[in-house]
Amino acid sequence: MSDKPLVRCSVANCNYWGEGNLCKAQSIQIDIDQHTSKWMKEEYAGELGDLHQDQASTSSVTCCQTFIPKK
Repeated sequence: MSDKPLVRCSVANCNYWGEGNLCKAQSIQIDIDQHTSKWMKEEYAGELGDLHQDQASTSSVTCCQTFIPKK
């Protein structure tokens, strides 16, 4: 059994999307929707020092910053 939690994602055109709606990214970056206009040039923006904390009232106000379209 893997130490990593299973992350489910239904965005099938993402580079990290895997069969069974499983995210295959080594790590993920999730943010709240109010930050979606902030472009992250690196998929793991937290490694660049952009570490901050927010609070979300529901899952519908969150978004995944790890998304990269499949080529």
